[in-house]
Amino acid sequence: MFALTASVLRRGALRYRDSQCTMATIVSGNKTSQQVKERLKKEVAEMKTQFPGFRPGLVVLQVGDRDDSNLYISMKLKAAAEIGINANHIRLPETATEDEVLQSIVAVNENPAVHGLIVQLPLDSINPINTEKVTNAVAPEKDVDGLTSINAGKLSRGDLGDCFIPCTPNGCMELISQTGVSVMGKNAVVIGRSKIVGAPMHDLLLWNHATVTTCHSKTLDLAEHVGRADILVVGAGRAEMVKGEWVKEGAVVIDCGINHIPDRSKASGKRVVGDVHYSSAKERAGYITPVPGGVGPMTVAMLMKNTVESAKRFLQTYTPGKWNIVFTKKKPQEPQPSDAVISRSCQSKPVGQLAREVGLFSEEVEPCSRSRAKIRLDVLKRMKKQPDGKYVVVTGITSTPLGEGKRTTALGLAQAFGALLNINAFACVQEPSPGSCFGARGVAVGGGYSQIIPLEEVSLQPSGQNELISATSRVVMDTIKAHAHYETKLSEKALFDLLVPLKEGQRSVSPAQLSRLKKLGIEKSDPLTFTGTEIRRFVRLDIDPETTADSDSLENEIMAILSLSSSEEEIQQRLAKIVVATNKSGDPVTTEDLNVSGPLAMLLKDALKPVLMQTVEGTPVFLHTSPLVDIAQGSPSILADKMALKMVGSKGFVVTESGHGANIGLEKFFNIKCRYSGLQPDVVVMVATVRTLKMHGGAPPVQAGLPLPKEYSQENLKLLERGCCHLRRQVECAKAFGLPVIVAVNKFSSDTDAELELVCGQARQAGAFDAVKCTNWSKGGAGALALAKAVQRAAKVTGRFRFLYDSQIPAVDKLRTVAQKMYRVKDIELSPKAKEKLALYTKQGFGNLPVCIAKTHLSLSNDPMMKEEPTNFMLPIIDIKANAGAGFLACLTNSTNTEMDDPMWPCFHGNNLYHDSK
Repeated sequence: MFALTASVLRRGALRYRDSQCTMATIVSGNKTSQQVKERLKKEVAEMKTQFPGFRPGLVVLQVGDRDDSNLYISMKLKAAAEIGINANHIRLPETATEDEVLQSIVAVNENPAVHGLIVQLPLDSINPINTEKVTNAVAPEKDVDGLTSINAGKLSRGDLGDCFIPCTPNGCMELISQTGVSVMGKNAVVIGRSKIVGAPMHDLLLWNHATVTTCHSKTLDLAEHVGRADILVVGAGRAEMVKGEWVKEGAVVIDCGINHIPDRSKASGKRVVGDVHYSSAKERAGYITPVPGGVGPMTVAMLMKNTVESAKRFLQTYTPGKWNIVFTKKKPQEPQPSDAVISRSCQSKPVGQLAREVGLFSEEVEPCSRSRAKIRLDVLKRMKKQPDGKYVVVTGITSTPLGEGKRTTALGLAQAFGALLNINAFACVQEPSPGSCFGARGVAVGGGYSQIIPLEEVSLQPSGQNELISATSRVVMDTIKAHAHYETKLSEKALFDLLVPLKEGQRSVSPAQLSRLKKLGIEKSDPLTFTGTEIRRFVRLDIDPETTADSDSLENEIMAILSLSSSEEEIQQRLAKIVVATNKSGDPVTTEDLNVSGPLAMLLKDALKPVLMQTVEGTPVFLHTSPLVDIAQGSPSILADKMALKMVGSKGFVVTESGHGANIGLEKFFNIKCRYSGLQPDVVVMVATVRTLKMHGGAPPVQAGLPLPKEYSQENLKLLERGCCHLRRQVECAKAFGLPVIVAVNKFSSDTDAELELVCGQARQAGAFDAVKCTNWSKGGAGALALAKAVQRAAKVTGRFRFLYDSQIPAVDKLRTVAQKMYRVKDIELSPKAKEKLALYTKQGFGNLPVCIAKTHLSLSNDPMMKEEPTNFMLPIIDIKANAGAGFLACLTNSTNTEMDDPMWPCFHGNNLYHDSK
């Protein structure tokens, strides 16, 4: 009989004695593993308390559906649930290829919510898969199995604190520690040299100061080696190969083997044994692990331990919502080189690196080149629950034809937030429009040390969206032409057969055609049931050729749709609403009536993706949409802004831009873009310059390509103060929407301190929250640091954003509200054509759309030569067009273009980009 001796109870070990002999202490893996899991459970609870919402994450990746793998995985998932680890099981089918497995691993590697990744072996696929390649694809910091070459290498050289130790050897060490036997100085023998158990076990014992011998199938006199072992670890995979008489008296025996041998007494006809002959070995050993119930449970426990340890390491460097981004410290040169020289002197980060730094996954990034990538809309779905950052819109005053640095200031502000204040920051700007790159404002997007790089790529190598817009417009125009032609050439039955062709012996209507049928009041979907009258109504559009849209108008509206859509579904809905003509009964004919809205959406699918690039300092920038013509809301896309706001997190800032001055671009940004996006900016930044205000004060007009008149290079405070009345008007326009306004005075080299102080003082008197000088063109983000700090303060002010008008009021009242509040007109004056159009659109149901007034951006009035602060004039509206897809009424004024009769002088003279780029 055996007697239990209380004195030998020791941390999970039980020693049994009988009256005749002393037997080995049984080292229970079940009890020890439970103790480990209880300890880990407490640690996870502490993490959750310290970091609310945080949980260690574990993913088990399986290929195929093996029963033994399923059993092991269920044990791991159960243990994870007990501890509080968020564990997920990814099962790929047995048809999975190596590339598919690697893609799944990359996706998990990049997911910050996952801290441990286990690849369940074997990989049960019908396709050849390199197991070594797959296991090494796991990120070392998530390799909680400890199987990658990097972790194995660190273990072999003794870097135990900087690697993950394979779970079975780690569990063996835990069991050895439970015995109370010190490893230091002991003779240890490891039988087996597998990468999973034997080899790492050898290294682990060695670096814990044991003298280690590894035995294997070629070892001679195995019994002799075993007999010298104070600590024996066996992982040979051979049932009961180590005999009891080999074991040294009092040795610690750790049996890692799991083998099945026949046993008729068992219902299954077999039983589980280890690599050690247990019954004889326990009579000589001091401590021994049973099989089952020894090393097995410890393997799972150590897997959980590694996962929790990985989560701890993650939290040591993790700040919620904070990017791990590297900014480039660029020392400005004096005298300052050209934009092209500055761009070429900067080595941009690979766009893949930039994407990782800002939290994007590789599957969400489509590289177009080393420096540019398109970002998939999946990002928005993944970050749906992420809180938005602060939203800053940059506008300006009515500028000279040379521009006053609004985009440069926007980029500099984002640089200051990121590189100087260590705050997540994104800039969102429009792509340069075709042909604009060689205008008077220069080739760069931005300028100086606040520009997007590489210059040649961003300005001279389009991303393709404009080409897709043009192709989409051509499809619509060709479809209108074809439809009109065949309506006169074919019978109604023949036209119906073309519109609803046979497919596999059957005819069916498309979703767009079904919508057209419902609009016609035909509640049928089976073409076989259509009557002759219904077929005639369905196929005949009866387009009035005098009302057909032109290609320029179509391209403009399609670009506006791209800018104002938030998803693939929304862009298809908007495209379906484009009014391309009016039929002879006065009803609108849409792209949906033409059955072309689906193909249009497919054409524009790629154009929906914002383009990721970077500034000189490595600040991320989205470029998306570009102005094709003047009749548009003139700002980056809603998608780009929404994506950036999610990516920066609740403490970050997104700096976006609006077109032209506050009275035009900012008004459209708020009343059109914000109305559809649902986003509410926190701060308005208004860019002003001494040069522009002198022009509004009465200085001779600035003309592109000609030297500036002397008034602009000489201090003239009286002239400048007179021009500040324009600044006051623009500040009032911006404040009409209820948000704090900061005036950023973009400093030119000819500006004096007295002039800059005068402008800042006038801005504050006009009601600006603050006014600061900016030198980011010459100093980069450092030159916009004061502006960034002012924006930070303003963002803490609780503003009450409001639209200028209710969209439900009559369209003529919307026009009058905008004209009177933004332009200070006496009233609007609609031409007979405009009145007729407005009545028609109201009848067609478009009267509740916001309005978009198209007028010159060179003056507060409709006359580009009228500067300063014009008031009390009539604003003539000569035409109105319903951009039903974009969602606004485009209202044209009779703006004269006297100043623009002279062509713009191009900027490429003296800038041999091709030669300089060699």
